[in-house]
Amino acid sequence: MRKFLVYVCLLVLVVLQVQVSAQDDLIPFPGVHTECDYDLTGETITFYHFGDLSGPLGAITGPIVLAYDDALAYLNENGILCGATIDYVNEDTGGDRERTQATYDRFTSEYDNLMMLGLYASDDAELLRDQLAEDEIPVLISAGSVPGLYGEDGQSPGWIYATNPLYVDQLGTFCQFVVANPDTFVEPVIGYLGWPNAFGQAAFTPEAVGYCESLGIGFIATPELFSPAEPDIIVNVQNLVDAGANILYVNALGPNGPGKVAQAMADLGIEGEVALAGVNWVMDISTGFTSQGPTRADTGLPVIDGMYGSVPFAWWTETSNPSIQFLTQQATLNERAGNVRGVTYLLTWANIDLQVEVLIQTINRVGGIENLTGAALKETLDNIVYEPLGGLFTADWNGGESRDVSNNRIAVMHFLNATGDGLATSRDDAFVVEGAGLLVPIIVPLTELQDVPDLRPGGADVPADE
Repeated sequence: MRKFLVYVCLLVLVVLQVQVSAQDDLIPFPGVHTECDYDLTGETITFYHFGDLSGPLGAITGPIVLAYDDALAYLNENGILCGATIDYVNEDTGGDRERTQATYDRFTSEYDNLMMLGLYASDDAELLRDQLAEDEIPVLISAGSVPGLYGEDGQSPGWIYATNPLYVDQLGTFCQFVVANPDTFVEPVIGYLGWPNAFGQAAFTPEAVGYCESLGIGFIATPELFSPAEPDIIVNVQNLVDAGANILYVNALGPNGPGKVAQAMADLGIEGEVALAGVNWVMDISTGFTSQGPTRADTGLPVIDGMYGSVPFAWWTETSNPSIQFLTQQATLNERAGNVRGVTYLLTWANIDLQVEVLIQTINRVGGIENLTGAALKETLDNIVYEPLGGLFTADWNGGESRDVSNNRIAVMHFLNATGDGLATSRDDAFVVEGAGLLVPIIVPLTELQDVPDLRPGGADVPADE
């Protein structure tokens, strides 16, 4: 709310798509990599990744491939991985478990140099967790279910490293925010909605629910799970509201997640009475662009206006951040549209840069690329402390004791006003993209980064009776 100048910058970047042409204007790479002990000029190193690009997650995973194209083009042109050329191999699994398993089997049988992997979804992490450990292949992922990262007991760190906080811990952070703002959340009661998969149910655990209740927040005992293919979920929302919920917390994404919940809220006429919130993926800019149909009766703005969520990394509107300055320019140079500039594009660039640093440190330590192994890469991941792109977030897995990053903050989604210097208060004073009729979503951080509560089974912040 307090940094309106950033909205002007976002307007210029997202709507007007300013072009950068002069070489003198190029922003230097903000990452600070370990110095290379070995010259890898002439070598080709392949990054492998696969996951759902066309199924339920497709609304948000689409920018992954675009980010790979942009990042590798830049890294290769500038020789950032010790002069090596970076290539990538990926495959779309459509969110189908059988296709995911088949892809993993094919990748591990065909590619002898597969020593590290990128995955997209909690469901894939849970499916492949034991196989990855057996094959000694570490994984970077931007997802966070407890079983995928820590096993069924919640205390067994595996070979999968998440670059965002656990979803249960994100819910715990939101509950802290709720109790810190009693004037906004009066007698709060949370109702949980999610997809019927590992991601959708990841935050609804006895530990997370018990933690929120221990803070004085009511919690509806039964979650409402819905398929992304459901035409509407008005019954699910009605069930929670009838049970007393005045906050709807969503573990789903895009128009088939919070967008559907917003539509149901509008249909029921409860958008002024019930708050909407969710995991970090609800805050993706694609949600703001694709969920503008249902509008509030009082303001005419989309019901998604005022939605709360986690933002555990630097955001596009924080234009003083060197990482954001660099990524904004790269997205502009590559003519990436406004709806690409969201969570996925940011985190994909970050995970690629993190993988580069892991490779450099490991190759230095083992004495050359010919001695590289998955186990050696895992050792580096266990001990690394690195800020991808110079400050998007901090990758630190506590000497191998954790598998998710530990910082989070809460933000809110609003829309830009017509003059580009603040937030729209109604449809009449909102900026509308000419020709598209779309409003420009704005993500506004409300809190500073803070340590998340540990709400794994047996976690340090789990109430004793849980």
